[in-house]
Amino acid sequence: MSLGGFSIVYLAYDTDGTPVAIKEYLPNTLALRKGGEIEPKIPDENMPAFRYGMKCFFEEGRTLARLLHPNVVRVLNFFRANGTVYMVMQFERGRTLHEYIQRHRDQVTERFIRNMFTRMLSGLREVHAHKLLHLDIKPSNIYLRADGTPVLLDFGAARQTLAQEQPMLKPMYTPGFASPEQYSTRNELGPWSDIYSVGASMHACIVGVAPLRADDRLKKDLLTPVSRSHSGKYSSQLLDLVDRCLQLDPAQRPQSCYALQKALMHRPTEDEQPEPGLFAKVASTFKSLIGKGEGKPS
Repeated sequence: MSLGGFSIVYLAYDTDGTPVAIKEYLPNTLALRKGGEIEPKIPDENMPAFRYGMKCFFEEGRTLARLLHPNVVRVLNFFRANGTVYMVMQFERGRTLHEYIQRHRDQVTERFIRNMFTRMLSGLREVHAHKLLHLDIKPSNIYLRADGTPVLLDFGAARQTLAQEQPMLKPMYTPGFASPEQYSTRNELGPWSDIYSVGASMHACIVGVAPLRADDRLKKDLLTPVSRSHSGKYSSQLLDLVDRCLQLDPAQRPQSCYALQKALMHRPTEDEQPEPGLFAKVASTFKSLIGKGEGKPS
């Protein structure tokens, strides 16, 4: 079982013994449920917001059930029961990108970043094509199957809608990964908002931690661009791309998943390649001396 602010996820098995993940709509700011009880208890003053959020959650399930893409979590069924709504999803074996970053700290390669995010963006393109935004992209919501292919999990569209329509509710953002426009009005949200979160996730792969919170950056931007902090460790083209995705002005970011994918598939030129490390430089110098006949044993 996994607990979140908006839902609970259970591991279950169907009649054939196949494991599935079941997500139950249960926002902890609106509803309570004591041990042994099945139906949530909702105070009267929270009932309008709870019902509205449940409707959003149900519509999210309906939309996701129409998505058939290998890089998006598969929704097998969705239904109302016990005074709430449930989503039945395909169970995936593997680990999150967050776990991968922690295990390979300071060793996440450029090739891995380019390949993994290019594939993940294929799934996000499909999501955007269905007029849906994810709004909660972060390493813990990108799952890596055993074969390394990424799957997008935990869509935040219902959460965002609920938070904006109901002022009494506290918006649920993931600090560092949420775009600056998620702290303002829905009118400014678009594919570029998810692009910011993708950039923040790539930043986490490179730096090891999330960027500074966007709302803090809006007051005073103290974020060090990765093109400055990690120059020489990755190609300049990739670092510049991550910095562009993290622009506070949405118009300065890549405007679509396709544009970002295209940039990620770019093969860095010699000038854009990271500088060789000390060992490589020494080896290169030694090779050069051998070629000139110097350094040979007499």
